[in-house]
Amino acid sequence: MTLSASVVLARSADMNEVRTWTKPRLEKQLAKAGFELGQPIFIRIYKESSELEVWLQNSDRYSLFKTYEICNFSGRLGPKLKEGDLQSPEGFYYVTADALNPNSRYHLSFNLGFPNAYDRSHKRTGSYLMVHGDCVSIGCYAMTDRGIEEIYLMAEAALGKSQKFFRVQAFPFRMTDENLERHKASKWIRFWKNMKTGADFFDEHRVPPDVTVTDGRYTFAPDV
Repeated sequence: MTLSASVVLARSADMNEVRTWTKPRLEKQLAKAGFELGQPIFIRIYKESSELEVWLQNSDRYSLFKTYEICNFSGRLGPKLKEGDLQSPEGFYYVTADALNPNSRYHLSFNLGFPNAYDRSHKRTGSYLMVHGDCVSIGCYAMTDRGIEEIYLMAEAALGKSQKFFRVQAFPFRMTDENLERHKASKWIRFWKNMKTGADFFDEHRVPPDVTVTDGRYTFAPDV
């Protein structure tokens, strides 16, 4: 999608304004829930229900802070396969500080890091797959501007304090046995069952697993 310079400027966020207006409100929400800005962050995305969860670390475990509605995503259930297929990715990603973009044409954004090692092992292609604002998607996960402001500030604060990167798990749906049974005829069922192992690890331990790729499959172990 090509945007004129004037539109880009109109949609880019003013970080001074975001910090002035959004940060105090966010800090109140965090304090009420027993958190503070700068705690390590972890994100889970669910396509089917259009939800993005922000989890924050208290002590050695993560607790759910807030669930945001995903304003828009493109494509169907299933992974992104190639550049231009307009699919939003599914998989296990991590985000470093240099992936944050305060000057995004879509208000604010961060790059998911697609393609990851798994995607590359399956020859999947694509670039600039983001979580961003502006409620417009051509392969990304689009949030409301207010939503991305809060998410961005939490990510920025965590990465600026002690977290070297944060993990993002992007799922087609909540990885329950019932949902897998409901989608058992899908050509992606083996992929989704592999993903469920990682989802179950977090559900059991409340700590995101370390994710590697072995023989074209995700493998999961304690993050040490």
